[in-house]
Amino acid sequence: MSAELWHLQVLDASRVPDILDIERRGYPFPWTEQIVRDSLRHGTVCWGVLNPADELLAYAFFSMAVGEAHVLNICVDPAQQGQGIGRYLMQHLLALAREELCTVVLLEVRRSNNAARRLYESLGFSTLGVRKGYYPAAENSREDALVLGYEIF
Repeated sequence: MSAELWHLQVLDASRVPDILDIERRGYPFPWTEQIVRDSLRHGTVCWGVLNPADELLAYAFFSMAVGEAHVLNICVDPAQQGQGIGRYLMQHLLALAREELCTVVLLEVRRSNNAARRLYESLGFSTLGVRKGYYPAAENSREDALVLGYEIF
């Protein structure tokens, strides 16, 4: 499948089960249903990538305020990874930030998530810093997050 067959849509609470399904399969420490619902209820926009059958392939929670955008959570269905869906979604988010005159897009990524880091770097993100122990990890430990930024000129 290719980008010509995907479409973007703002997701609402009716898609929470689909979001949670992908979230739970995609991450060892997924967002809870309460976090997903609260994010939608409190104005965080969730963009989804859907196929022609209206099946959710990926989503991203995204906020913009005071000239700054933040990718709060992004996940591609593990069965759909490697097809360019994540790049397609991120390019859309960057375009939205540019349209809203944001000057920077920020996100956190696990230090160990090499595939995501390669994607972000290929899109022009650079490392701005480290959040020590930001993510939960195995055996009650914590993993650092890299803070990445994309400057919009």
